[in-house]
Amino acid sequence: MPVLKELVEGIARAIVDNPADVSVTETAGEQTTSLALRVAPADLGKVIGKQGRTARSIRTLLTAAAIKANRRVSLEIVEDR
Repeated sequence: MPVLKELVEGIARAIVDNPADVSVTETAGEQTTSLALRVAPADLGKVIGKQGRTARSIRTLLTAAAIKANRRVSLEIVEDR
């Protein structure tokens, strides 16, 4: 669903120092949507947060939006080298 992808992109761009380097790849199945978030290596810590709190918060918001859309969703934060 494009709405879920845009939600993750918007949140990530608000957090990072290099918003141009944010990209989200969406893989949709029948009931499950998988999102892969890529950011600049310098911004990876900002997206994950202390003890993973920021990443967990993003996943919580994403799950709430997915429930409204009657979907299951998973978010993977990918490190580009």
